[in-house]
Amino acid sequence: MVTRLRHERIIGFALSGVTYLAAFGVAYAVVRLAGPLHPLAETAVGTLTATILVFLVSMAADNSSMYDPYWSLQPLGLAVYYLWTHHGGFDARQILVAVLVFLYSARLTSNFFRDWPGLSKEDFRYVAFRRRFGKFYWLVSFWGVHLFPTVLVYLGCLPLYAVAQTDGAPFGWLDGLGTVVVLGAVILAFVADEQLRRFRRDPANGGRHMNGGLWAYSRHPNYLGEIAFWWGLWLFALACEPAWWWSGVGAAAITLMFVFVSVPLMERRAAATRPGYGGYRDSTPMLLPRLPARRRARELG
Repeated sequence: MVTRLRHERIIGFALSGVTYLAAFGVAYAVVRLAGPLHPLAETAVGTLTATILVFLVSMAADNSSMYDPYWSLQPLGLAVYYLWTHHGGFDARQILVAVLVFLYSARLTSNFFRDWPGLSKEDFRYVAFRRRFGKFYWLVSFWGVHLFPTVLVYLGCLPLYAVAQTDGAPFGWLDGLGTVVVLGAVILAFVADEQLRRFRRDPANGGRHMNGGLWAYSRHPNYLGEIAFWWGLWLFALACEPAWWWSGVGAAAITLMFVFVSVPLMERRAAATRPGYGGYRDSTPMLLPRLPARRRARELG
């Protein structure tokens, strides 16, 4: 019976929805009970509380992928919290950033659930952790799969606190640049994921690697879009006040995680399972695209 339920997609969806609603509700209650704190301390307590609750459900469901949507929902939760607790009225920048964060969260969260068959599927990286760490898996899962990403996203969302301040500079050109970067990042990731989805749905592409569309210019255009989103948020912090330059620590940390952790894990698996991936890896940039060799040669000639 339990095994059958794990294969029911609607069960996984329902459990995920209830879990995240409960996580954010409990987090808000804990923050209120904790008494007056600095806003950054409040959001730290709230995100930690929500992460612990999601982790407990992950253990109960025996599936660490229960956490995955939290990456994209946490920014929206923080943006809404700052708006909800803001008492000085809203300006154009705050509303614009909240809308952009909503678009990011909606895009990435829907991308996960469109392909997730339910509790029967766990990310291949977590499966590898199970084999490697055995009885210590859930300890590793808490620190590496749940808490570490939460900390990164919390740091990446520091610009949201800067935007929530009432003494920022008027809306200006940096806000326009931030809008272009964030919107471009969301669109880039969406197009890249849709191209990959169509590629994988074609039975003729079984065992092959994606090297067309945006993937001909970058091995990970979806990750490039993800990284660009966080730097776009940082631009809004700079638009508020140059003194907020330090809030880019989150974008920098997330960039390093993708470059030195996420991409290598994905590429080791691809090289082991997809013939010809080594050649594609050697001829195509990891993230930032460049013109294909033939086009460069034609233009230089």
